[in-house]
Amino acid sequence: MGGLRRLLARCFDAVERPIDRLVGPSLNPFAHLGALGFFHFWIVAVSGIYLFIFFDTGIERAYESVEYLTLAHWYHAGVMRSLHRYASDLMVVFALTHLLREFARDRYRGTRWFSWFTGMPVLWLLFISGITGYWLVWDALAQYVAIISSELLDRLGIFGEPIARNFVSTGTLTSRFFTLLVFLHVAVPLFLLFLMWVHILRISRPKVNPPRALAGTSLGALLVVSLFRPALSQGPANLARLPADIGLDWFYLPLYPLADAVSHDAVWGILVVATVVIGAMPWLPPLRRAPAAVVDLAHCNGCARCAEDCPYEAIRLVPRTDGLPFPTEAKVNPSLCVSCGICVGSCPSSTPFRRTEELHTGIDLPELSLRSLRERAHAISAGLEGPTRIMVLGCERGAAGARKSTDTLMVPCVGMIPPPLIDYILSRDLADAVLLAGCAESDCYHRLGIDWTRQRIARERDPYLRSRVPRDRLRTLWASRFERGRLEAALDAARREIPPLGQKGGAP
Repeated sequence: MGGLRRLLARCFDAVERPIDRLVGPSLNPFAHLGALGFFHFWIVAVSGIYLFIFFDTGIERAYESVEYLTLAHWYHAGVMRSLHRYASDLMVVFALTHLLREFARDRYRGTRWFSWFTGMPVLWLLFISGITGYWLVWDALAQYVAIISSELLDRLGIFGEPIARNFVSTGTLTSRFFTLLVFLHVAVPLFLLFLMWVHILRISRPKVNPPRALAGTSLGALLVVSLFRPALSQGPANLARLPADIGLDWFYLPLYPLADAVSHDAVWGILVVATVVIGAMPWLPPLRRAPAAVVDLAHCNGCARCAEDCPYEAIRLVPRTDGLPFPTEAKVNPSLCVSCGICVGSCPSSTPFRRTEELHTGIDLPELSLRSLRERAHAISAGLEGPTRIMVLGCERGAAGARKSTDTLMVPCVGMIPPPLIDYILSRDLADAVLLAGCAESDCYHRLGIDWTRQRIARERDPYLRSRVPRDRLRTLWASRFERGRLEAALDAARREIPPLGQKGGAP
């Protein structure tokens, strides 16, 4: 499993990093797959409502009404039909690519199981929505889809009488049945939207809207394709003969030719096994979880910064329990905490300068405390060599994690680095310069670590990096595990451009 993940991760990286350089990380579509899925859902919903105005739900007039809106009113209703079709296809592309990317980046185990697991019914409803939509056109493709779908449903034995026979002879299909299909095609997307909301329920600050430039580009491309390659019907359905020589939508109907080639039981077997295996993947094998963050109430004033910065909604403010004169305190939900350490970097008491007492902070990681970070910084400083000593504060998921050098203080996420630690390293002459090395900018493993780090350095988010810290001695690099060369190049550039401070020194 790990080898497959690494192979997929390398493939995604080979595609994504050139896009980062071409359009910038903020406009990389791979960084907004979920948001693009939401955006195209709304395109499908709006275009579907528009088409319903012209659509005749009766079985006798369904095909004629679709042809009328496609041909006679091609410049608005016809374009809407094409938008409806192509945006639906893109939803499948975004959903499946999102699934593969999260698997490749190992973002589906541990506390992230919930989003992965709830993604399975989202996929099922997405495909059901598209398949029921093809029935409504009532052309040759719709007849083919209806026959195969009804035969598959009959194998489940959930209906009192076989429904497939309604589609193999004339005079058996009524408008009442067709009205039921219309209801399904409207009701299923409503459940889909609800599950999409559930899917992101445990994510702090989820991206449900892509950048305007990316959304506009996607919509513009859909309009161009809709105008120059409109979605067309494939001739009226004729229950007196079986459909032949039809064109398939391979985004929604890849299993239908398989249903012609093998038994319907085999198709259901494939679907059930795939659903069970994919749904169980967060526990195959389970992710080893580090101990959750721990709150030290003696140093917590309930400022809420840790709760605001946590990407996983793992921290809540609750009424004070220790009698100190503060209304609230932070409380960690261990079942949601991933031990990324971003809360440590956000805590205003996370300062390594204190000497009068054992170093504590308001919230800390048991296996990687702020005190241990300070001790490791001193140990790394003792081994730094060269005229310009550079200490790397690196994310274990980025280029620094792949490099594994003795000049690197490794953390679960670059967002764990408190700004006072950077001040401490430079002011105590532990290094001549600091290089913050996080994940690729459009692919932060913990989602918000890079954003919070950049804002703290720019003094836009508490806790700020103090103004006395010389910015010319602080460098940042956002690079993936497969971009170790960029990290080495950044270090070489820093050694050439940054003069030494002087003698090493400082003690914990």
